[in-house]
Amino acid sequence: MSQPNIQARIRSNPRFAELVGKRTRFAIILSLVVLVPYYSFMFLISTQPQLFATKIGDGSVLTIGWPIAALIIIGGWLLTGVYISRANGEFDSITQEILKEAGK
Repeated sequence: MSQPNIQARIRSNPRFAELVGKRTRFAIILSLVVLVPYYSFMFLISTQPQLFATKIGDGSVLTIGWPIAALIIIGGWLLTGVYISRANGEFDSITQEILKEAGK
């Protein structure tokens, strides 16, 4: 079986279009969930630094901006894990089905 023939069968498989659509939508949504808060935080820090300059407690040197920044970064890591979990589960199983059908 020739390589272009397998590629054509994969591309013509409706499950392949479904996989591409699901994966693209999921990646865009997760990217927005990570990037919008990150860039909003950076924008606000650069234009309104006093918003995040409030001390957490009396005598504390830690401002409210540090925990917010930490949450944004930790959230990005967690969402990366969510993507990896779905990619290794649902997306990989659909890929295997598509490859199995193309090999017939």
